[in-house]
Amino acid sequence: MTEIKAVCVFCGARNEVPQTHLDVGKAFGTLLAARGIRLVYGGGDCGVMGAVANSVLKNKGLVTGVFPRSLKNLESEHASLSEIIMVESMHERKRIMFERSDAIVVLPGGFGTMDEMFEIITWKQLKFHEKPIVILNHEGYWNPLVELMESIINAGFARSETRSLYTVVDSIDAVIKQVNA
Repeated sequence: MTEIKAVCVFCGARNEVPQTHLDVGKAFGTLLAARGIRLVYGGGDCGVMGAVANSVLKNKGLVTGVFPRSLKNLESEHASLSEIIMVESMHERKRIMFERSDAIVVLPGGFGTMDEMFEIITWKQLKFHEKPIVILNHEGYWNPLVELMESIINAGFARSETRSLYTVVDSIDAVIKQVNA
């Protein structure tokens, strides 16, 4: 078993979401900092993304943000990170986030979060990596997505073994157990 030193988190960047999702981001950040696990994420200061990062920082943890210059007009990068890496494209962002982490965790988010998640699952399916991928289905948020993924498998568009590429859990404690499994 590889010791997990850094976790890449994919999650939402909008503030206009239910407080419960921001709270789970904050709680997850606290847990990462307490365990000495570096956060690697998209570098923003908003939404669940900002909640996780701010919580890690508040609890004296380390945070690496990877922020595309092209997003400067859409959202702002976090100004107080341990490390910020400015990149040219979203593809470069995802690659660097992946390279600097030992595991991937998906928290509540939107289309960008799903894009990142599906790409990283596909990379694992193609045997580009063996990193754990854990989806936190906080309060059933990802239920429709999990149902869709099951439908894809059941219809034959993906093998049944695809289920083993990721794990869906419902608590942050379960995330840590799966990341370390």
